[in-house]
Amino acid sequence: MTNNKEQRYRFSEAPIWELQRTYYEELGLKAWNNDQTPQYITSNPMIGTSYAEMIFGFLQDRASKGHSSEPVLIVELGAGAGRLAYHVLDQLCKLRDYAEIALPPFQYIMTDLAMNNVLAWREHPALQSFITEGLLDFARFDALQDTELNLIVKDETIGTGDLQQPLIIVANYFFDGIPQELIYISEGHIYEADVIINSPTQTDSLKPAEVINQMSLRYEHRRAPEYEQETFPYRDIIAIYQEQLDDSHILFPIAGLICLERLNQLSQAGFLLITADKGDHLLDNWKFSDPPELVLHASFSVTANYHAIQHFYEQQGALSLFPPHHYRNINVGCIFHLDTPMSYANTRLAYRRFVERFGPDDFFSMKEWVDRNIDSMELQPIISFWRLGGYDAEFFIQSARQISSLLSDANDEEMQDLLRGIQLMWSSYYVMEQRYDLALDAGLILFEMGLYEESKRFLELSIDADDEEIVSTVYYCLAICCFELGLEEDALDYTRKLVELEPDNEEAIELLQRFENR
Repeated sequence: MTNNKEQRYRFSEAPIWELQRTYYEELGLKAWNNDQTPQYITSNPMIGTSYAEMIFGFLQDRASKGHSSEPVLIVELGAGAGRLAYHVLDQLCKLRDYAEIALPPFQYIMTDLAMNNVLAWREHPALQSFITEGLLDFARFDALQDTELNLIVKDETIGTGDLQQPLIIVANYFFDGIPQELIYISEGHIYEADVIINSPTQTDSLKPAEVINQMSLRYEHRRAPEYEQETFPYRDIIAIYQEQLDDSHILFPIAGLICLERLNQLSQAGFLLITADKGDHLLDNWKFSDPPELVLHASFSVTANYHAIQHFYEQQGALSLFPPHHYRNINVGCIFHLDTPMSYANTRLAYRRFVERFGPDDFFSMKEWVDRNIDSMELQPIISFWRLGGYDAEFFIQSARQISSLLSDANDEEMQDLLRGIQLMWSSYYVMEQRYDLALDAGLILFEMGLYEESKRFLELSIDADDEEIVSTVYYCLAICCFELGLEEDALDYTRKLVELEPDNEEAIELLQRFENR
């Protein structure tokens, strides 16, 4: 039986935050393998398209102001698995090439605390073309202390005042995972809500995620008059909470605000923040709020306080955009900490079209419904939703069985759209260590459609990716594909491999005899 110990901490200084840092530093990109740390909701092609549209609008706005020579830097904080960066860049380049209009040059900088992640991105096959074109660089960045960006590819440093263009900051599931203060408002007074943690005493043999999972948390209040002093840098926000809230626990993002201010120092022209998180910008949603419960998913997260960030920058003249409706899963915001923010019409219009009118949160809510009902959907709605989501690989995997069951009744137009969708999906596929084999599923669907040349290509890609766990069906389908394409020697070779894999398979033996007798 494990002995436990109990200790009291200020919330922002609790060991949970250091355990979280260690978790990501030790695992690197493996932290996102098979969604043990969720990444889909903030990294799918749909949200990548939304961000790319806003960034493209911003580039248009800068060009219209006569600022087309200096590059615009896009810095993603906590880029994690790297999938969001890939989808944003992929769509941004397509918009640039399609529009053929004068824009300032741009470069995307992926950052993370874990150097293992930075080095892994540098070698990722899907990112090489962006690196070669000079559109992508990488930096290790500690959001709690770093004041400059040390670029890996260019081997140069970006420091205070180096940028003439505004900085674009992308912060997805970032603010909810860095240390926050926890305060409690009662009868107009401010308290710190200290956390009392009951944790195992013997942790040497435990991984950080296991330690976090075995902790239990409770809270005790302690008067904190420093928040009520006029010298407190965020006094205006605290005054609002004192006046309008009672019996409420508030996560206060001091670390996040300081991080934004340090990044702001890099540019002479301010920043545009594009952010998505499980976070509230409406003050009413913080009324009578309970102490936070850690949302555990190998690591953990809490709710981000967008209200505080929004108010702080609005007091300095910034424009903030958040949806007028309530979010369900993910809140997407945009803060213009710039001169004359209303003059950025293209950026604001892009937010209106791709977030406010129908955005990533709406899409994810629809996807949850589709996931539950996929087995009863017809082919055309499946293709339509797949198209809406940017021909996402994960949705194709989830719907492949249902697509297969509907192929016998599919018309030529649906077949053509399926083929086109598979081609587009593969052209923008960001490979991660997942439990599925996308090339295999695509190849099998194409085989059922009678598209043997296309099927052969994908099935051979599946073999090349993992030649140690080949499903016997792959050899059978490849043999038929080669036979139909007139590649008889290849058909014979694949059939022999099938028989070698399954020597008692009577159908395979019969097929081999037929090919050998030809």
